[in-house]
Formats: sequence, C-alpha cells, structure tokens
Amino acid sequence: MGVKVSVVVPVSEPGPDDDAFDACVRSLLEQTMPSDEYEVIFADDRSGDGTRERLDAVAAVRPNVRVLHLEHTGTPARGRNVGLAVASGEYVYLLGQRDRLERVALETMYRAAVEADADVLIGRLVRGDDPPSRAFARNRERADLFRDRLLALPTAHKLFRRAFLDSREIRFPDIEPEMSEQAFVVKAYLTAKVVAVLADQVCCHLGRARPSEATPLARAAGVRAVLDVIDEYSDPGDQRDRLYAHWFRTGVLRPLGGRRLLSATVGRRAGLFAALRDLTLERFPPELDGHLPVHLRARALLLRSGQLGRLVALNEAATGTSLHAELRDVRWDESILTLDLAVEIVSSDGEPVTFAAAGDRLLWTPPLDDLTLPPALADVTEAVDKARIEVYIRHTGNGLIFFIPVTGEVCRSQENDRVRVWAVGRARLDVGSAALGRPLRAGEWEVHVRMHGGAQQARTRVAGHRGAQLSCVGVLAGHPRKLVIPCWSEQKELSVYVEPKSFADSIVLVSPGASVTHRDGEVFIVLPVPYVPPSGGPPAELVLRQATARARTITVPALVEPGVPGRFPGQLVAKVPVGRLPSEGHLTPGIWTPHLKIDAQESPLRFAIDLTRSRRARVRPTTDPTTLTPRPSPLTRLLSHLPGGHLTTRALQKLRTRYLPPPP
Repeated sequence: MGVKVSVVVPVSEPGPDDDAFDACVRSLLEQTMPSDEYEVIFADDRSGDGTRERLDAVAAVRPNVRVLHLEHTGTPARGRNVGLAVASGEYVYLLGQRDRLERVALETMYRAAVEADADVLIGRLVRGDDPPSRAFARNRERADLFRDRLLALPTAHKLFRRAFLDSREIRFPDIEPEMSEQAFVVKAYLTAKVVAVLADQVCCHLGRARPSEATPLARAAGVRAVLDVIDEYSDPGDQRDRLYAHWFRTGVLRPLGGRRLLSATVGRRAGLFAALRDLTLERFPPELDGHLPVHLRARALLLRSGQLGRLVALNEAATGTSLHAELRDVRWDESILTLDLAVEIVSSDGEPVTFAAAGDRLLWTPPLDDLTLPPALADVTEAVDKARIEVYIRHTGNGLIFFIPVTGEVCRSQENDRVRVWAVGRARLDVGSAALGRPLRAGEWEVHVRMHGGAQQARTRVAGHRGAQLSCVGVLAGHPRKLVIPCWSEQKELSVYVEPKSFADSIVLVSPGASVTHRDGEVFIVLPVPYVPPSGGPPAELVLRQATARARTITVPALVEPGVPGRFPGQLVAKVPVGRLPSEGHLTPGIWTPHLKIDAQESPLRFAIDLTRSRRARVRPTTDPTTLTPRPSPLTRLLSHLPGGHLTTRALQKLRTRYLPPPP
C-alpha cells in the first residue's frame, strides 16, 4: 500500500531546549496511522544549533522520516516547496515546527478527506485560549468560502490532495511568510472543487506564533501578491469585493489598530502607515468600506486622508473597550445546565457604548471628539439588528473549546437622542453532547461569552451578578453518567467541573461558598456539598490549622447532610468550640486554614476562618493559605509605635519559638 499522507515541516533553529519542537516531533512519531502509510519530511533551513543531528538521529531509526538539508533562506517558503516536491503521499499536511498533532489526526483527516473526495480538508485547529472559528461549528463535506467562514482560517494547516496542488501549480511565493501562507491558501480555496471541514475532532494544536519581523514595504508587497491571486482566480463582482474587503481588514487596517500600532516606535509607525496608505490608494477603493465594520470605516477614512496623528488618537480613545457579562441565574433542567445572562459592551470608563438616533436609523459615534463620519458610513442599523451573543466553554487542561447553544434577544432603550443596546440570553450546556455531539471530557471548563454589538465585538469570562451566590448543586449527567458541578473560580468567574476525582474534591471545588454561624459559644462551619451519594458519603473530619509560626491544629468531626438532587446542594457541618486562650480543641482568635479529611487524606479548602478577639468568625476566600497574614497581637501593635519596638517584637518571637513548649 502506498503512502497516504506526507507531513511537511519546515525547521529553522528551534534550539535544543525548545519543548514545543520536541512535542511537535513526538506527535508526528506517535500517530495511530500505521507508519508505513505516512511519511514525515523535515525541511531544515541549515539550523546550526544541533537540530540537524537530532533529526538525522530520528530518521536513522524511523524509516518513514526524511530530513532535507537545505541552504539557509530564513523563511519557511522554500522548505515547504521542496517538501511538496519530494512528497509521495496521496495527501500532504503542512505543519509548523511549534505545532503538534493529536495522535488520531492523520488517520481521521485522511478518512474524512477520502469520504468527501476533498481537494482540501481543514481539520479542527486549537490555539491557546483563543475561541474557535465558527468554521468549526460542524462538519462540512462541501464547505462554502463565505458561508462557512473559511477566510478566518488562512494558515497552511490543512490536508491538501497532492495531485491537486501539482495540477494547479500551487506553491508558496517567496514573500513575507505570513502573506506567503495566505497566498497559497487563497489560491487553493479559489481553485479547489471540494473543500471539507472536519470539526468534531481536534487535529492540530497551533504553537505560539512569532511576532512578524517584516518591514512595512514587505508586508504591503505580500498583500499585493494575495490580491494578484484573487484577481487571477475570481471574476469581478460581489465575491471579489468581499475577498478584497477581507484582506483590507486583516492585511491593512488591523495592523494599524489597537496596541500593535500604539506600541510601535515612531519611525516604524510612520513607515507602516505610509506603505499601507500607498497600497490602499492603489488597490482598495472607498466603495469597499461598506463591507467593513464601522470602527474600521473610521480607520480607513483617516488612512486615506493621511491623518496618522488622528489615527493614533482614535486607537488610544478606543483602547479599553470591553464586555460586561453577568450571570443572572443558573439552574439544572433535567441534566442540562441553564445559564441566564445579560451582556453589554462598555467603553474604557465602564459606561455602556451607545448610538445616536437619527429617525429610524442608528449612527455610531467615534470615540474621538473631532472625528465625524458621513451618515452612510456611520450607519450601523443593520449591524445592530444582527447583534448576538455567543457562549463557549474552554477546558483549562488541554485548551479545547466548544460553543454551546444560546437563545435570546437584543434589547434597546433610548434616552434623549442616544440608544443603548444590550443582549439577554439563555445558554444550555448539555454535558453529554457539548463536544460537537460527544460528551465533555473530565476536568474544569471555563465559561466565556462573546458579543457582536453592531460597532465592536468583545469577549470575557462569565461573572456573578452583584455578588450573587451560586447554588453549587451537582447532578449526574451524560452517558455514561458523570458528576457535573458548577463552581466559582477565585476571581468569581463561572466554571463547570466534569467528574471530580473524589468526593472530597467535589467539596473543595465549591468550598468558597462556605459560611459560619454562632451558637452558645461554638462556631458552626457549613460547606456546600454538590452531590451526596445514596450511601451518604464516607466519614469526614474538618482539620483547622492556625496561620502562625507555632501553628495549633484542631480536628473535629463533620456531618454530611443530603440536599435535593438537581435543586439544592447538601451540606457538611462541623461544630468547633471557641475560647479566648489557647486550649486543646478550642478555636482562638486568629486566622485558621481548614482542610477536609476523608480516608486519612487531607484536602486544603479554598477559604480561611478569621476569628476576631470578640470571638466572631468570618470566612475569608483564598486559594493559597500562605498568602494569609496573621493579625498582630495588641502587644505587637503597641510595640510597633514605640522606638525600637520592632527589635523587641523580634526578640519576643525568637524567645517564644525556641523556648516555649509547642501548642497542643
């Protein structure tokens, strides 16, 4: 049987301590596809850091690995082209030296490409905390360039039919590396008969991209090369205009916005502005601006008129725009977690972003006092009508991200001539199918929300509404059944934990919701218990340690009381006597860190108990007890105000530590 897939990896000076490159190599050698059905081609750009020898050593013991030793060019284009020329696979996958494949990636992508008879197949990509592209909303055997948002996936991380690339003479041009990739991909998009999307299997984890070192003129030349491809392989009309508008937005206006422009040196800023302005006047007529979001129309207006200073001022004024998302309610509907949200885009001062009312139209007001857009460019009525919120979850361990269904509406209110726009929505998390029809993996899943508000878009974590308390009730959900618990992070942000490792871990997750009550000289410490098994759970004890150099320890039994599954959490109650002076088994003034002890194993809880000298206890949220500072005694506070008092305090501390007996 012939080679099914060739993987081409351009390599340039990764260094002997580059963990990302090591992970890349391991991921290629550990594929589930049989080794005689795929090959790996490393195209080394004359690395002088020992990489060539390391790769040669791998190739010596792996027959399906080849190393090409090339002359140094400093760009990956030649390595990719040479790799494509010598590849023997039916399909070719292009990988970066800091990326890594899932073990099943080649086998799964090849099978999907053959079933769809695809010239190009795009396997699901993951990059750190970034939300996934909507192109991965579902599998597509016949993807559309615009409907399925393929332009949002411009990198070369795709499976290409090798005969298709050869017949269309698709290769990487020798231009700025980022634009070289985009020119290669857009030609493939425009000439392929079938482009397919594999969304339900993560295939590639993208490594951290290196900052571009291209000169402004090189970047402008790269954009021109992409536009030349568009001119050659598309007809004049709406499709070409939308393609041009996309590269105007990403290749020209985006580099001139936000922190990237503000952090550039004055000379580089002026050079970039001049090069991209010449390109804009040459290739991007004003008629394209209607395809842009309104804040980029303002940027385009200042670019064409040569107003660099005002463009910088516009960026400074717009910095800090963010999303405010509040969790109004969270509840279980059978085994589906339902979240009620209110979401609004706010400016840097925390005030809601509003629009000017002009009859039945809404106009965007630039955050720059002396900048006014013509009404035709400022009109955002249709964009506001299409405003929406999106909710997605992210696994804290492996970075997997999935969107979850949201229903809701966009709300408006008008005061004088300003219109405020926000959205309310209801998201439903089905643990059994949220991973594109599959159950969620075990672990912690953060809840994020993103809003497209007509003029801008922003994203954030979901937080509580005005200190709202989370029910913390857990249920058994999915198939097979797994315990699922909503919980707060230490930043009061919502997460959902799937399948805690133990009964103790489930309580630790929600322990920031602990409370205390007082009765007859005793403190009752109450912890929520997300789910109490029918057996009632194992015997438990609460261990409290005083946060001082001579820490005392108190251990008391804890009673677990069941709640109502799916409605109310259970609770763990521990009764602790309180005293003024240190004595065995009594809580005394100071800060105490609690631990849950089950089956002789202790688990630190995410709060502390602070007992005042009036013997009133309160809960202090914390995830790191070492950050707690014990309250100084009255004598210590008095000495701190006297000359030489700090020396006396240190002497007393040494005396107590060295010569006094340890506490019980």
